[in-house]
Amino acid sequence: MKHFRRTRLSATLLVAISCAPVGARPRADAPKAASKVTALRALAANGGARAATTPEEPALAAPLAITAPVAPEPLPRGNPDAIVDLKTDDGASLVAATWRYADVRIVEKTSLGPGPDLKASGKNVLAYDYEPKAFAPSFDDSKWANVRASDLEARRGNGHLSFAWYRLNLTLPERVGDVDVRGSAVAFEIVVDDYAEVWVDGKLAPELGQPGGSVVGGFNVPNRVLLTENAEPGRTFSVAVFAMNGPISASPSNFIWVRSASLELHRPERREKTAGPFALFSDPNANRIYRYDPRAGGALSIFRTHSGYTGVDVGTFHQPGSNGLAIDPRGRVTLCEHGNRRVTRLEPNGSLTVLADRYQGHRLNSPNDLVYRSDGALYFSDPPFGLPSTFDDPKKELPYSGIFRFKDGELTLLDRSLNGPNGLGFSPDEKTFYVTNWDAARKIIERWDVAPDGSISNGRVFFDMGSAPEEEALDGLEVDAEGNVYASGPGGVWILSPEGRHLGTLEVAELPANLEWGDPDGKSLYMTSRTSLYRIRLGIPGSRFERNRRAAGGGPG
Repeated sequence: MKHFRRTRLSATLLVAISCAPVGARPRADAPKAASKVTALRALAANGGARAATTPEEPALAAPLAITAPVAPEPLPRGNPDAIVDLKTDDGASLVAATWRYADVRIVEKTSLGPGPDLKASGKNVLAYDYEPKAFAPSFDDSKWANVRASDLEARRGNGHLSFAWYRLNLTLPERVGDVDVRGSAVAFEIVVDDYAEVWVDGKLAPELGQPGGSVVGGFNVPNRVLLTENAEPGRTFSVAVFAMNGPISASPSNFIWVRSASLELHRPERREKTAGPFALFSDPNANRIYRYDPRAGGALSIFRTHSGYTGVDVGTFHQPGSNGLAIDPRGRVTLCEHGNRRVTRLEPNGSLTVLADRYQGHRLNSPNDLVYRSDGALYFSDPPFGLPSTFDDPKKELPYSGIFRFKDGELTLLDRSLNGPNGLGFSPDEKTFYVTNWDAARKIIERWDVAPDGSISNGRVFFDMGSAPEEEALDGLEVDAEGNVYASGPGGVWILSPEGRHLGTLEVAELPANLEWGDPDGKSLYMTSRTSLYRIRLGIPGSRFERNRRAAGGGPG
């Protein structure tokens, strides 16, 4: 196994929206002399992940789900090496840019209404569409009006409910000023008055929860998309901008026009690296799921509101929102909903599928954290920490805090011995199952053997943190590809060998409470805390990343 040694970590503030202090403690232990911790101020000072110090206030951390969809390349960050102003004739000539414009017409058409599958498979209905569909590179716009770059601010459309297309064709040159274009990352940015969607070479590729980029980001908000991460002189691009007058419901009397349009060139030797893809994390207190997107310059947006509860008595809950998040083998987000006391799955069409809300006729307590096994089985913990009065809540129906498995539509109780089962994880070979215990009187990590059918047995204490001087109990848990266990505990994230030896503790400015591996190589550990999202680069990938990589045909990392 690789050695761990102590290293000093520095913290970098990326985004600040709260007044809490930021920075790393002067001491930390990390695998393979990890480089640094980066911090994102994510939530208001009293919201988000909280570190509880007493059993009476078991406010749990905001858990993470690092998503890995097929997604656009990361947008370049930092100051560009060159900018091409596409609203000037000189700038347009640098890249042989041509602009064309046409109004959009609203037309009636016959379509299919929603069917039982919630898709367009129902009865014939009268619908509305638009013409022309001008997003494809091959679309013939030769009869459209030519627009000089210097005339892009001219008002177009007819006001009120008005839509239009701007089509741009450009060719990358050898150089822009003194900057060599070859190998550069090239981003396109446009601000349309008032909204826009941007198609690049016939592709839109939106993602659930995406803030801007190729889709509408807000009123007169820039749309910024990546044309290429590795430019080749002579390459052409077709950009189609669908413009909308707004606010749409106000039937505005203003018109459509282009406020700004530009290209940015970022040389690879100076380009700031971004992590990716995006990360989702819960704020159980505020009843939200946030999305952090490093590919979009560290943009933070709300992915889902009312993520765990919508009841009229929401004010009685300390943590009504979602808690644990996980990505299933098909890339769908799975949620532990505190207030609704259930585990659900968010489908691509936006609907929720309830996976588990009762066991033997009794409502679950408040599902807390969850993890998928490679066979698709879902394991989750169910302490009562999401109930208004926790263990003493009159609505509590189960007399224990359980660990459950959901597989093939069947819910199975695996264990009920822990008072506060919380974070869960599997060893790399999935033959060992770990669970942290949120209990100030019994600060342990329990370990079980896992049978081929997914059942667990032979539960015993893996590690006891009861002698630690800090008051915090245990929360999130992750495992790396070499079987080392990372657990949020007193004073920080404890790193334990597969044999149960304490290798070190990650200490940052705020106590991390939940953990998840991320980034394309799986070697970044993301950590949520009271007001921040932290990331630290390590030398060992997460166990699930490595397992998935090998399943895809890769060798050892």
